[in-house]
Amino acid sequence: MEFRQNPYLLYVVSLPLILAVRYSDGGIFRWAFYNMLLYFAVPLALAVLMGFGREEVGVRLGWGEGYKWALILFLLTIPLSLYGTTVPEMKDYYPIFEYSSWGDFFVKELAVGAIMFAHEAFFRGILFFPLSKKNEWLTIIAQDIPYALAHIGKPPIEIPYSFVAGIIFAKMDLKSGSFLPSFLLHWLGSVLFDVLCVLL
Repeated sequence: MEFRQNPYLLYVVSLPLILAVRYSDGGIFRWAFYNMLLYFAVPLALAVLMGFGREEVGVRLGWGEGYKWALILFLLTIPLSLYGTTVPEMKDYYPIFEYSSWGDFFVKELAVGAIMFAHEAFFRGILFFPLSKKNEWLTIIAQDIPYALAHIGKPPIEIPYSFVAGIIFAKMDLKSGSFLPSFLLHWLGSVLFDVLCVLL
């Protein structure tokens, strides 16, 4: 099998990192560190070693089309977030951290942002962009199934929700050539939902 710039090989060797992240433990800051290491730094290093450029795995600012859709989708998710606060298992689960003040709350939301940055870089960047040149829809599903399965252990409604979101995120990022639109949508939507869970 050809090693250099082989998107299938990059996909296969990156998949075990999902288990490594899943079984890492510690508080929110330690978890953010493991995510940044195992979902961003290590797979990006693997991609570079295999001859992929940073832009080929979606690590760039990208084009405005994806960001426009991220803003539209963020506004559309506000009613969904309000509904989510009425679901007891969701409100009991979020936010995923303890906090002592609003300052502590927002510092920990930055750690959640690092986690989501790493997730989007991995699933919608490194696993996705190199393979998408071979078969767009097959690649969307190939990154989406492990992404949805990574939500096992969270409230059950999140598994089908994350599967649908993963498809939308992938299509949106293709329009931008970057994983950053899905990161911003994912993180800002998460912050909004956490704030609503606290206030309502």
